[in-house]
Amino acid sequence: MKVLVVGGDGYCGWATALYLSERGYDVAIVDSLIRRHWDQQLGVDTLTPIAPILRRADRWRELTGKKIDVFIGDICDYPFVQSFMRSFEPEAILHFGEQRSAPFSMIDREHAVMTQVNNVAGNLNLLWAIKEFNPAIHLVKLGTMGEYGQPNIDIEEGYITIQHNGREDRLPYPMQPGSFYHLSKVHDSHNIRFACKIWGLRATDLNQGVVYGILTDQTGMDDMLINRLDYDEVFGTALNRFCIQAAIGHPLTVYGSGGQTRGFLDIRDTIRCMEIAVANPASAGEFRVFNQFTEQFSVLDLANMVKQAGDDAGLNVELRHIENPRVEKEAHYYNAKNTQLRDLGLVPHCLSESLLTSLLQFAIRYKQRADPSQIMPTVTWK
Repeated sequence: MKVLVVGGDGYCGWATALYLSERGYDVAIVDSLIRRHWDQQLGVDTLTPIAPILRRADRWRELTGKKIDVFIGDICDYPFVQSFMRSFEPEAILHFGEQRSAPFSMIDREHAVMTQVNNVAGNLNLLWAIKEFNPAIHLVKLGTMGEYGQPNIDIEEGYITIQHNGREDRLPYPMQPGSFYHLSKVHDSHNIRFACKIWGLRATDLNQGVVYGILTDQTGMDDMLINRLDYDEVFGTALNRFCIQAAIGHPLTVYGSGGQTRGFLDIRDTIRCMEIAVANPASAGEFRVFNQFTEQFSVLDLANMVKQAGDDAGLNVELRHIENPRVEKEAHYYNAKNTQLRDLGLVPHCLSESLLTSLLQFAIRYKQRADPSQIMPTVTWK
């Protein structure tokens, strides 16, 4: 099967492209490389050094004999989208190619607008291209659990059955996004659902939790294939940030009380979920939603786990509660469903001390690349 990975130079996209390539899929990558440009603008860098995308793809071919085509350009440019659709003729499109940071979208007006234009317009271009070139293409779109927010009821997988005034209907689950980035993902979901309804497209929306980890069997084959490990306040996620903070002797920065609870999953489960979605496509006209996470933790849970693993490694880790820069509930009910991917064959990796040790080992190995000035938050929601 021919699979196009949009955003294939990024954290999830790169790991997925290599995994599917090794599994026998014919893979091509589309990326504008804007993520690297944003790093330069913000004055930050991934803790792990990553090679240029063409060199990465060449090294993969040298090691495995498998070719990954690379198309460099912006999916907001529709003629560019038409060109790679004609050239590669994908049967499935995995869409990771969006600005994915909530803090980035909250920096100022410019970054909020940039996020929504980039994400919503790019996604719309892919929908129109599928309609134009081959409506049978299966779109697998990376969404986010952040679309749901923090409701005081269980979070279902995309839809909820409502009884009102004696009548019943199955409706899209109410969305309460927490940033302009998360709002862009909600707009994507509505646009994809509408396209499936009116054009008969087939799509799977994977509402993903927070991803952690760096190693997969493929990215661990060679240093040239290594994946990103972001630790800065804009692109770094809590668990990865805590591990780097522990490695360099900085107190773990717990936002507020640390009761904010989210779904999490290993990067190895992300790539497996993508394969499951591709191998089990939605039907024509179907917009289905899977909640893509394996476990739930609070921020304070993660901090305590990193502290324990760090102390065991002789790092003498401290926790520090700091003012929360975000506007969010810090104590709340959180119970999300995640059965559909398991029913289709996902066998999750669980967050364990051994994995934390692995993350800490990477953090320690590259700690000389860390910039302590990038750790404390400066972007606020207020």
